[in-house]
Amino acid sequence: MTRRVLQVLGSSAGGVARHVAQVSAALAAAGDRVLVAGPAALEPAVAADPAVGFAAVEIADRPHASDARAVARLAALARDADAVHAHGLRAGALAVLAVRGAPRRGRPRVVVTLHNLPVGGRAIRTVSAGLGRVVARGADVVLGVSGDLVDLARAQGARRAERALVPAPARRAPGRDRDAVRAALGVAPGEDLVVTVARLAPQKGLDTLVAAAAAAGRTRPALRWVVAGDGPLLADLRARADAAGAPVDLLGRREDVADLLAAADVVASTAVWEGQPLAVQEALALGAALVVTDAGGTREVTGDAAVLVPVGDAEAFAAALTAVLGDDARRAALRDAARARAATLPTEADVLTQLAAAYTA
Repeated sequence: MTRRVLQVLGSSAGGVARHVAQVSAALAAAGDRVLVAGPAALEPAVAADPAVGFAAVEIADRPHASDARAVARLAALARDADAVHAHGLRAGALAVLAVRGAPRRGRPRVVVTLHNLPVGGRAIRTVSAGLGRVVARGADVVLGVSGDLVDLARAQGARRAERALVPAPARRAPGRDRDAVRAALGVAPGEDLVVTVARLAPQKGLDTLVAAAAAAGRTRPALRWVVAGDGPLLADLRARADAAGAPVDLLGRREDVADLLAAADVVASTAVWEGQPLAVQEALALGAALVVTDAGGTREVTGDAAVLVPVGDAEAFAAALTAVLGDDARRAALRDAARARAATLPTEADVLTQLAAAYTA
């Protein structure tokens, strides 16, 4: 049976948009009629597949006067849907308000996927808690990309909450030889190469990264730690690294992420919170030795195929990193474990099975 599915998202830094695009294309390929509603600027990212439609609905990342127009627009679009699947707390709350205002008979199912743990000051946490209760009590199903988000939704009153399955990114083979990549980065033979792929935002624990790099560099002077990614904290990270004398090189946004991950001695993540981090999933698939913080759902992704370090503990991170860099056998074991773990990550078929159950009463 063909379902009519309305996918909804607000402003996105990239990860949510990629997930929506991937899921929407998979649903359309399976025979569903899929329409994505979100800010006009996201259309190229989320509706690249010609089988996926797009409707512009401006959903801001914080309360705004335009919210009432967004709710009305979503209500109109939802009238033609069998299921409304919103992504993120703000989009989820607006979707709930839009659908719950419709007559009960013929009302579409509402599914909300929570992709991030709200972080910030008291005002942000207070608003987020209110939105969380709207979502938890109004959605038919709440999916959380990590166990802590599922627990939070249940505590806020969700009738049905479960861990979202996020399909692993399409595997990309490295396009260049490992030695060639290292040489292009200026990494000399015998030097350590640590790679981090991250958006440069508070969630990524960049203060821990700088402190850990500085500490590790004192133990292993031939350490190079490169960071691929851009974001609002680019200038701040550069200033922190310079002030600390940390061996950190900022590469900016890169299109050769697979090459960098495959060339690394260690792939590192110092995040404060993660759901099911795509960069970590990609590193697992490429057989990388991983040292990462035990943040959010990261452990649920890596299992035992990574060295897990407490969030925010730069000294512990540096110690774990230098231990792995100094032990060839340990790195080889981590690489083998990474490849094995990657084979167990959710596939698109797994995701479609979960969504079919969520979209059905």
